Amino acid sequence: MGLEFVLLQTPREWPGSELAERLGVSPRTVRRDIDRLRELGYPVEATMGAVGGYRLAAGTAMPPLLLDDEEAVAIAVGLRTAASHPVDGIEEASVRALAKLEQVLPSRLRHRVGALAAATVSMLTGSEPPVDPRNLVVIAGAAANRERLRFAYRSGDGSDTRRLTEPYRLVAAGRRWYLLAYDNDRDDWRIFRADRISDPQATGIRVPARVQPEQDAAAFVTGKLYSLAPTYEVVAALRLPAGQVERRLGAAAGDIEPIDDRSCRLRGPADTLEWTASRLLMLGCEFEVHEPPELVAYLRALGARATRAAQAPGGARTGRQDGDR
Repeated sequence: MGLEFVLLQTPREWPGSELAERLGVSPRTVRRDIDRLRELGYPVEATMGAVGGYRLAAGTAMPPLLLDDEEAVAIAVGLRTAASHPVDGIEEASVRALAKLEQVLPSRLRHRVGALAAATVSMLTGSEPPVDPRNLVVIAGAAANRERLRFAYRSGDGSDTRRLTEPYRLVAAGRRWYLLAYDNDRDDWRIFRADRISDPQATGIRVPARVQPEQDAAAFVTGKLYSLAPTYEVVAALRLPAGQVERRLGAAAGDIEPIDDRSCRLRGPADTLEWTASRLLMLGCEFEVHEPPELVAYLRALGARATRAAQAPGGARTGRQDGDR
C-alpha cells in the first residue's frame, strides 16, 4: 500500500482503474486498500462519474510509515522501556519518538499501551528510582512546543514545591534523567531530577526561546552535576591485563596503564564509593586500591559484612530452595 499512499497525497484525484494500472494490482485490491485506510482513520474522499476518483482530504498528511494496531503497541511499549531505563545513545531519541507516537495513537491504542505498561514489571535492577515515561512524554512535548510547564517537585531535602518553568531539554546523564529549564519563579536556569517531578502539566502558553546557558545542554548539565557532587580520584592495581579491563569497563574505564602482561594500573574520577566498589568487584579479579582512603575503608566494611553473612546460621545450606528456577 505504500506507493498508493504517496499517490493519494498528490493534489489530484486518482480513478480506481488508473491506480490499479500504476500499482499493478486489480481494482478490487485498490478498493480494499482504500477501505483499510478509512478504517485507520484517514479521510479518503471519493467522487463518482467519468472524471471521479480517490484523493486524500485536504489538510491531511499521510505519514511515511503506517502501523497496524499490534505494531503500534509493540513500538510504544519498547520506547517506554528505553525511556525508563536509558540506553547509551538512544535515550533522548526514545523520548522524542515516544512523544510523537503517542500524539497520533488512537485513544483505544493509548489505553492498551498504558494497561500493558501498568501490568508489566521490569527485571532490570538498579539503585536509581524509576522515572514514569508518561512524565517524560509530557515534559518533552512542552519543550518541543516551547510551552510553559507546571509540576510538583520534591527537593533533595524532602521539601515539596510547585514550579512554573520553561523546559529546554531532557538530558540522560549516567543512570538518571534531568530537565534543564528556566525557572520562572526563581528567574534563573535550573536543573531538575526527573524522578522527583510529578504531575507535569503543559499550560498551553507558548513563549519565545530564551538564550540558553550553553549550546550543549548535556555538557552543561554534566558539568553542573560534577561541580556539585563529591568526586574521588581512584588509583588501583588490577590483576588483569589492560585490554580486558578496557573491554569490561567500557566508557567508565578511565586511564589504564599496563604494569605487565597480567596486570595494570587504573586511574580515574569516581562520584560514588558504592558504584566504584561494585565495578571493581564485578571485574572478577584480584585488585588493590591505593587511593582514595575512603574507598579502602568502604571495601573493608563491605568485606566484613559479606563475611558475616557467609558465617550466619543457615548460610552454608545448599540445594534448590523454594522459588528457585
